[in-house]
Amino acid sequence: MKFLDLAKVYIRSGGGGAGCVSFRREKFIEYGGPDGGDGGRGGDVWAEAVDGLNTLIDFRYQQHFFAKSGQHGMGAQRTGASGDDILLKVPAGTEILDEDQETVIADLTRAGERVLLAKGGNGGWGNLHFKTSTNRSPRRANAGIEGIERTLWLRLKLIADAGLVGLPNAGKSTFLSAVSNARPKIADYPFTTLVPNLGVVGVDSHEFVMADIPGLIEGASEGRGLGDQFLGHVERSNVLLHLVDGTSEDVAGDARTILTELEAYSQVLADKHRITVLNKIDALDDDTVAERRAALEAETGGPVLTMSGVSREGVTEVLRALWSQIEPTRQAVAAADDVGTWQP
Repeated sequence: MKFLDLAKVYIRSGGGGAGCVSFRREKFIEYGGPDGGDGGRGGDVWAEAVDGLNTLIDFRYQQHFFAKSGQHGMGAQRTGASGDDILLKVPAGTEILDEDQETVIADLTRAGERVLLAKGGNGGWGNLHFKTSTNRSPRRANAGIEGIERTLWLRLKLIADAGLVGLPNAGKSTFLSAVSNARPKIADYPFTTLVPNLGVVGVDSHEFVMADIPGLIEGASEGRGLGDQFLGHVERSNVLLHLVDGTSEDVAGDARTILTELEAYSQVLADKHRITVLNKIDALDDDTVAERRAALEAETGGPVLTMSGVSREGVTEVLRALWSQIEPTRQAVAAADDVGTWQP
């Protein structure tokens, strides 16, 4: 299945049916009076987050979603049938944006969340509603209200507890494949990862989700390389894991490049808690590891862990550091859910 995280859709709710102008006509009954029924309601357009989806590829092949209009009213005080609703099923983590791609209409982060995107039009009144003591034979009825037509953007941001960032070939995919059952593409050339990958990671009987995105390069915020289009997939993460290639001659410069691109994309993302790791230490001697670790600590202003995704040296310590940042957030979310749940 192809990965697609941005899609444009056109929606229209159903229009209401027109009211009916009708008079009762039965044998032996004179002056039956008006009996025109109302028009039916138009169908609504809804969006719902569902389990089992992690891409918007379905909306590449169908972009138009039009709800049914209500039927017209009929004689004998019969109301027209309401139009059927339309439901857009999207992955959890989907943002629904207005046509300007800036105004957020809804952010569906949990399966089962629903939002009304376009309300169907009301049906028109039949002439029965206009009967009065001075107008016993009204010959007027209302037309139904037209539906709402909108152009929307769907933007998927994968939901993960931890996000992997770093330059191309920093060892992100190797690390993800070593600690989870995910099987991202791994090769010895840049930009091996072209789409985000998710993996479920376990450490000390705890599990969390980690997202690996394509590598960033200098100028990614200006569109160089694959750009920063995939950074949105780590915006929801509780913690970022910044991997730095230990075999690079300038580890401080590499780290500075990533931090600059994060700040250019979003200050919120730049301020997110980060765990910096010097990777690929299996290819270095102890003195080189110590030297480059010190240079990296001076650049980032914080502690730096060391590991090797290939030999798995130091991997457990990195996972424990990630979990120490994820656990408080999970506890806070669980406490908020308990407060909002009433039980007799």
